[in-house]
Amino acid sequence: MGSRSRYRALEVRDHLVERWEGRELAIDAADNAGAAAADVVVLATPWDAASATAMSVADKLKGKVVLCMCNALAKVGHEFQPLVPPRGSVAASVQAAVPRSLVAAAMHHVPAKELGTISEPVESDVLVCSDHPKATEVVCDIVTKMPNLRALDAGELSNAAPIEAFAAVLLQLNVRYRTRAAVKFTGIDP
Repeated sequence: MGSRSRYRALEVRDHLVERWEGRELAIDAADNAGAAAADVVVLATPWDAASATAMSVADKLKGKVVLCMCNALAKVGHEFQPLVPPRGSVAASVQAAVPRSLVAAAMHHVPAKELGTISEPVESDVLVCSDHPKATEVVCDIVTKMPNLRALDAGELSNAAPIEAFAAVLLQLNVRYRTRAAVKFTGIDP
């Protein structure tokens, strides 16, 4: 990591720690290789960089759970539209790029701004897809530890395509109604 990139990463880290004052947060700044050293890796890049980013650290991701929360979307005029990436979803493309990793798709419908505001809980269901039961279990466990979020096993990674695409609908609702809509499913017992 260059000194300028490291400085920017440290600024972001300091901002998060300051924003979430009073919480014991073990946050450090790192480049992609440093982030890939974590036990569970969250991929939250622009959609068209997700596979390349994962491939750049593939050796460090071997055998690890990789949570892909990227959506392939474009703003066309005044509306958001889903795009169809290679393999049907960003998560499936990432899985193909790092086949020795355990990729799970999740967090696509949780409003990003609210997710970053740790002091105000977000109420939402989180659909989790993976071809690897261990990845589904790990990601569901992480989601369940977050206040007011409920993890739902939504099946295999092939289901990630419509889940990712539905984010365009939520964004459009949020723009039209000036809100932060999230998804809650009824009829599923806790």
